[in-house]
Amino acid sequence: MDISHIPFSSHIGISYIDNHLAISPSHQLENHIGTIHASALFTLAETASGAFLQEQFPNLSDKVIAILRSSNVKYKAPTQKTTLAYVSISEEEKDRFITQLKRKKRATISVNVILKDTDNTTVMQGIFIWFVTYN
Repeated sequence: MDISHIPFSSHIGISYIDNHLAISPSHQLENHIGTIHASALFTLAETASGAFLQEQFPNLSDKVIAILRSSNVKYKAPTQKTTLAYVSISEEEKDRFITQLKRKKRATISVNVILKDTDNTTVMQGIFIWFVTYN
């Protein structure tokens, strides 16, 4: 799915920069101290984790429904700069997920996300746990 087709992501301005989902500062995204609001950063990270799942498992896209089950995030630094999402899943986690999905027709998977601004400052890091089940 193209991220631009998700209304909320489009509304807050999530786009691709150098093959990473990113958000750029704007007046609409400012918090009370003039930096990018935590909820906008969370949306970037959550959206990036879901998009990454689709990239990693393209053969499942039209066969499963994925829903965010939980997350654990830590905000590290405020930013007023464009911020990019760096996403990863360990090979062990991928293997566990595929095995569980094949066996039970449902599974969870943990996706790691680090947000860094254009100064390479880590703004936020988190783990997003997705529940995936066949349609």
